[in-house]
Amino acid sequence: MATPLSADGFLNSLRGEGLSVAEVGDWRTHNRNHKGAWGPVHGIVIHHTATSGTDASVAICRDGYAGLPGPLCHGVVARDGGVHLVGFGRTNHAGAGDGDVLAAVIAERNLPPADQADTDGNARFYGFECVNTGTGSDGWPDVQVEAMVRAAAAICRAHGWTEQSVIAHKEWQPGKPDPRGIDMGEFRARVAARLGNRPTPPQPSGPPVFPGRDVFGPGRENDSILQLGQQLVRKGFGGAYKVGPSRSWGEADRLNVASFQRSQGWSGADADGLPGPATWSRLWS
Repeated sequence: MATPLSADGFLNSLRGEGLSVAEVGDWRTHNRNHKGAWGPVHGIVIHHTATSGTDASVAICRDGYAGLPGPLCHGVVARDGGVHLVGFGRTNHAGAGDGDVLAAVIAERNLPPADQADTDGNARFYGFECVNTGTGSDGWPDVQVEAMVRAAAAICRAHGWTEQSVIAHKEWQPGKPDPRGIDMGEFRARVAARLGNRPTPPQPSGPPVFPGRDVFGPGRENDSILQLGQQLVRKGFGGAYKVGPSRSWGEADRLNVASFQRSQGWSGADADGLPGPATWSRLWS
């Protein structure tokens, strides 16, 4: 049970897990909150879209269709592993499901069979739609399943949940088949493994030693660049990353550093996007 993440927290959690994330239109404020509560939240529901093609799938998940207005989820996981954010808040993804299943998710224990639809899931779960026709004929690319695992792990990590907070639509609502072809026991095991292998281990107290300004900039590649990027994400200044931070310096690193520097009241040469000792120290303060 938790208060929903902020939109920025949601985005940064996904990017911090190394995902390529695209922001679609006004996703931060595109929701169904006028229809009811959003939160407290308890877990994540994984779906398949029953569609093909990234653009068409993202469009229908954002806009919905006759009888079911969008957004139909929070994020769409494409077959190339990209995550497209289409809404945030209450979305039409889970519908009515089994209250006993919700109780098991809250307790993080084994799920009972979903045999009733007596509880509003749209208020209680994050939802990811994953591009697949659901016919059983198109399979699941490894890169897509890995992105689905990372997306689920990112939200679990942000809330301090275990893998047992991740369920399938078919485990929530009677008669639903999705995501067809995904063994949820194996899927949760992969989420658990991901959570046990934290991509950003806790930092020691105090800032790490500043490695020198010359290790940053175009053409540079080293662990300090990755360390810098991870700290920017923790501080909420990872917005320019299309994928998570890496060991290679890029324009996204410069933009994120400059944004942080401006937040400190600096300007001109003091906000050029290249970290110096003062920037480094403030980042870890």
